This record gives sequence, structure tokens and C-alpha cells, in this order.
Amino acid sequence: MLIVFAVQVSSHAQKLRIAVAANAQGVIKKLQLDFKKRTGIETEAIIGASGKLTTQIMNGAPYEVFLSADTDFPDKLYAGGYGLQKPKLYALGSLIICGSVSGDIKNWQSLLVNERVKKIAVANPKTAPYGRAAEESLSFFKLNEQIGSKLVFGESISQVNTYLQTGVVDMGFTTEAFLYENVDQSKLKWARVDPKSYSRLEQGVILLKYSKQRGGKNALKFYEYLSSAAAKKIISGNGYRLPE
Repeated sequence: MLIVFAVQVSSHAQKLRIAVAANAQGVIKKLQLDFKKRTGIETEAIIGASGKLTTQIMNGAPYEVFLSADTDFPDKLYAGGYGLQKPKLYALGSLIICGSVSGDIKNWQSLLVNERVKKIAVANPKTAPYGRAAEESLSFFKLNEQIGSKLVFGESISQVNTYLQTGVVDMGFTTEAFLYENVDQSKLKWARVDPKSYSRLEQGVILLKYSKQRGGKNALKFYEYLSSAAAKKIISGNGYRLPE
């Protein structure tokens, strides 16, 4: 048993470890498959809220590349000496409102204050950029005080998505990429939130210093792959826009 365990650890250790913001958990799977086809390199994605992943990296987590849901966290890591290169943009996100309630979802501001809507999911604004964007939008439309008691905060955007899929909440703010994650959309209505109501969701990627301990070549290949035509096609086909 000890020998088998040692082999499993050795095999696991060969995988390129990529920290990924929860909003990109759908697209990262497709990127991983395509990257492996092209390079033969195995990868492992660790999913979480951008802020929590950043804290883990600063505390020594063995991640080699970090795909954040914003640019603030990668910039913070680079300024702290945790990155090998200055972060770059890999995608632009889109905030949507989603739910299973009756009524015109395009008039979502009216729906949120309707008594039929009891619970509204938002990702934690302190650690999840999409949660911060939702908070900004609610403030823009002056809805904070009216619906404050209805808000249910998820640890990350993936938890918000789970709430929406399981019907724990009536409505919620999430990423447009959610619609491409092989979920059952038959019961869910959605509408894009006016991008003027929140800060632009620029998603950054950073090549982490830890990758040097693993040789750095595989991490650099994935980092560069994200700028390739193949990767851009996958990203743009899964609910994101490409940086200009």
C-alpha cells in the first residue's frame, strides 16, 4: 500500500496546478482538454473565490498559474513579489441576473422588490469580483435598502450558481459563463445587467513564482497558450468577450 501511495503522489505531482476563479470553472475544463491535446501536459484546476485563492497563494499554496475574476488580485500578487511576469488580461466578463420567477426578467429591478421574490443570491463582494459587481449595480439602481433583507451571500460565484440550480433562491447575480456550463436552463430566465452599472470585469492571469520550483516550462506554456487563437476561440465561445 505504501508503494501504491507513493506512485499516486508522484503522478499527482506532475500535474500543472492552476488556481482558477469560480466564475471560470466551466471554461477552464475546456481549456484544459484543448491544452492537453496540443501539448500532452496534464493540468489540475483548483477552483475558488479570487480573494481566497490570493490569500492561499500568499500563504504558500503550490499554484503555478492563477486565473482571477479581476485584475486587482493578480496586481496585488505581482506587487508582493509572487509573480514572475506582470499580469495580463485574458477575458472580459459579463454580469447577468438569473432566476426561475414568473415575470419579465428584463425588468429585473421591479422583480427584485416584488414580494414574490424572497431570496436573492450574491457572491461575497469581499472575495468575489462578480459579487462586487452585483453590489455596485444594486447601488447604481438604488436597490440596496429595498432588498437588503433578501440577499443571500454565497462564498463564491459557484455557490451562487448552485443556489440558482437547486432553487434555494428565487433570483441571483452571476456570470454569463454560467449559461455555458451544461446546466439545465429550462427553468431559468436571465438578462444581462447594464454594464454601465458596474466596473468593467477585466479578468487577469498571472504566472506565479512557485512555478520556478517545478521548472517553470509547463506553466509558461499554459500562460502563453491563453493568448493563442485556439484558447481565445474557447473563451469567447463560453460567455466572455476578449480584451481589445
